[in-house]
Amino acid sequence: MIISALIGVGIAMFVASSALLSLVFVARSPGRSIRETARLLPAALRLAVALYRDRTLPNSLRWRLRIAVIYNIQPINLIPDVIPAIGFVDNFVVLVWALRGAVRTAGPEAVERHWKGSPAALEGLYRVLRLARADT
Repeated sequence: MIISALIGVGIAMFVASSALLSLVFVARSPGRSIRETARLLPAALRLAVALYRDRTLPNSLRWRLRIAVIYNIQPINLIPDVIPAIGFVDNFVVLVWALRGAVRTAGPEAVERHWKGSPAALEGLYRVLRLARADT
């Protein structure tokens, strides 16, 4: 029974790692390394925090980010986190929803003002969020 659980955890880790690597590959700008693109997540989280703290932006933006944080820290989700591989899918979807809405609401000037990553990483973020820079 313990061996079955360990095999399940190993498979879940492999699937989750493969999904993350696929996402990084999709977000990768042409000519950029996967390592540079992997730095996108920490930069995106810093952007979300900076947008949340910016009092010049609308309250709806901060509420969207607040909802995403609350959803992700509470123990009961739509898909329980203990389910291997797909347990964190709903968490990821909620975070993307919040960040996409926040980036669209804030506008390109605010996003560029708060962005601490490289310009290529910012392009990758827009690609992951399925936003064109002109639409934000």
